Amino acid sequence: MSIFRYVCVIPISLLLLSVAANSVWAEAQSDVLKNIIAEALENNPEIKASEARWDVFTSRVKQAGTFDDPMLMLKIQNGLIRDPLSFDQENMTSKVIGISQMVPFFGKRELRRESAQLDADASQQAIEERRVALRRMVAETWFRLYFADRALEIVDKNIATLDVLNRFSETMYGVGKGLQQDVLRGQVERSKMEDMKLSIQQQRRSLEALMNILLYRPADSIVPPIPEATLDLVTLSQRELEELATTNRPQLRNLSLQIDKAAVGRKLAEKEFYPDFTFSLEYMQREATTMGSEGDDMYSLGVSFNLPFQRERRHAMLAEAEAENRMARQDLAMLKNQIRFDVADALARMERSRKMVELYREGLLPQAKNSVESALAAYQVGKADFMNVLDSQMKLNNFERDYYEAIAEHQMQRAILEATVGTTLPAN
Repeated sequence: MSIFRYVCVIPISLLLLSVAANSVWAEAQSDVLKNIIAEALENNPEIKASEARWDVFTSRVKQAGTFDDPMLMLKIQNGLIRDPLSFDQENMTSKVIGISQMVPFFGKRELRRESAQLDADASQQAIEERRVALRRMVAETWFRLYFADRALEIVDKNIATLDVLNRFSETMYGVGKGLQQDVLRGQVERSKMEDMKLSIQQQRRSLEALMNILLYRPADSIVPPIPEATLDLVTLSQRELEELATTNRPQLRNLSLQIDKAAVGRKLAEKEFYPDFTFSLEYMQREATTMGSEGDDMYSLGVSFNLPFQRERRHAMLAEAEAENRMARQDLAMLKNQIRFDVADALARMERSRKMVELYREGLLPQAKNSVESALAAYQVGKADFMNVLDSQMKLNNFERDYYEAIAEHQMQRAILEATVGTTLPAN
């Protein structure tokens, strides 16, 4: 079999081996990724911690707006110093039991409950935002692994090709038809491929550890090779994506709730200019005395309230609530502005990656393969030197890497875009 046929058969054989290695991934790529994301959302400790934090806020809602505990009072009133436990010597002596209850000014309890509920709702949106971020991180890591696996396949294919070329160049040199520098150059290129392989393997191990951390698996768990990916094109326009973000982005809802909470805080601060009341009821039990008093029982009913004279403190509370409102509104405006930029940037990057994929698939890769075949054919008949063959092969190697990197970049930008709008995008 000629060297030309060897070099053509090797990539096909490696491709078949790659397909066989990925046979464990019988599901479609998108389904596998969805399952991985679902596992991360189910097991990731950061999400669980956020959910526990939300439970804290929901418990505070139940506490807010309730009355303070009533106060029970027991006392001896007007007792005699000379005979402390005698109740029938003096008609003013009595045993007293009383109860009092502090009641906030009208509307305060409802506002406190509403503020706590808004806090809980904002916490819920913060959890959803973390879920969105986790989905993006898992998808990005997934496609980085995808590129690393494709790069390893390309390197292995090129090492096998170089082995064939090097054996052929050594044979040509042995019969006096080749140059020693051809043999040395081929060995150098193969060593460079081995070095590249070690680097990619290290990168993959790091990405594998990151994926396991996101999934809350042991860091040394094996992540099988990532299956082939296809471009998922985005058919929505910039305006449609921005509208989608307005509806679905949890952080936008979070900031809207913060604005509402600041408005409630202002109303509550205004209520602080009014007093809180304490209602009390006392029952006084008296004994008949030796001095002829019948010892009629008595009661006492009263109300007390604070005098809100500390106006400076209350005005500061108002200013604080207004500042929180302005801050939340500006944060919301900044986020909307950032979303507009992120959507535009992701669309531009995806368009560039899509065009690069088409360029490599339809132009550069076929041309590079033809160049390799032409250089091999010319080298076999002595019309080209070995350097041309190696250069053509290395260019093909680089083009293949760039092709898969463009696919990975496109899919990662799609994941970033989905995180920006806060929801998954429809498949094309």
